[in-house]
Amino acid sequence: MRLLTRLSALAVTLGLTLAALTAAAPAEAAAHYPDGVVAKGAALEDASTGTMLWSRQLDTERPMASITKVMTALVVIQAGGLSRRITVPAAVVGYVKKYDASNAGLHPGDVLSARELLEGLLLPSGADAAYTLAKAYGPGLTAFIAKMNTEAAALGMDHTHFANFDGLPYPTEYTTYSTPADLITLGVAAMKYAAFRSIVDQQSYGLAANPRHHAYLWHNTNMLLKSYPGADGIKTGNTLAAGYSVLFAAQRNGVLLIGVVLHSSDTGAVAFSDATKVLNWGFQHA
Repeated sequence: MRLLTRLSALAVTLGLTLAALTAAAPAEAAAHYPDGVVAKGAALEDASTGTMLWSRQLDTERPMASITKVMTALVVIQAGGLSRRITVPAAVVGYVKKYDASNAGLHPGDVLSARELLEGLLLPSGADAAYTLAKAYGPGLTAFIAKMNTEAAALGMDHTHFANFDGLPYPTEYTTYSTPADLITLGVAAMKYAAFRSIVDQQSYGLAANPRHHAYLWHNTNMLLKSYPGADGIKTGNTLAAGYSVLFAAQRNGVLLIGVVLHSSDTGAVAFSDATKVLNWGFQHA
């Protein structure tokens, strides 16, 4: 009652009605954040200027699922040698089966270039491609994971830890984790590389069969590439603990926005809806 009395007095002083005064507050507040976003953690940066435009629980650590594969790709790209030929190990079949993991359908014994394996890593979110790359570039899985954590530290991602190279929920659902702030940092770092950008902005990628390998056709799990004008990356993720999450990028009129939504819901449609709302708001306020 005291608050309403004060609002009434202020309204009289300003020549406004109480209804007009109280209605103005939500409208003014809404201009400072994207409306209707349900993600538990989120952030949006104008990567053109380095300005953080909006965030939610910016430094809260959460599982990130297959967004992990962005760091896997970054470590490989920084190491170079993307034309090197790598044989798909037999162990990928059991690995994918054990964790019921998303995969690129790689055939053991096939020989693909590192660049081709990055396509299988980032488009269909292939845990088999992640395994193959980590084994080759570690060399060995443990050494590769160590490189991922070293790179995270170098980037200042102080609230991030990688227990594996693909974001699968082992040893537990929570042993691989990050924050919205750190994932924006990762997205900005990855998008500086032309090799990375040229992969994550594709809706699909195909390889014809040849004596070295079977034929492959991979589709990008990032539906923003189809639905959002200007979208050009980056990576989706989903586990029980992480929910549906998306690290995303879009560019319009020379403005590059990079954002993330973590644990939007248990359905992918809501995560992409969250990302769309964040981007729409961002391009209005960048």
